[in-house]
Amino acid sequence: MTARQAAHSADCVEEAEEIVKELRTALKSAGITLPSLRLDAASVAREAPCPLIELGRCNVETAARIAAALR
Repeated sequence: MTARQAAHSADCVEEAEEIVKELRTALKSAGITLPSLRLDAASVAREAPCPLIELGRCNVETAARIAAALR
């Protein structure tokens, strides 16, 4: 991996981490907690990371709150 590619990968991971923080904050303000909200470890561990965000599973009540918040 070139230095430019490494820098791009680092930027992608940093952006994904920031989005996770923003999403966690937005959900919290709506009274919603997703305990499993995080970066997907496998997608970050690649040589050229392409981060995915793990939303995790939730119960029916939490799913209903998310649906209501999105309406």
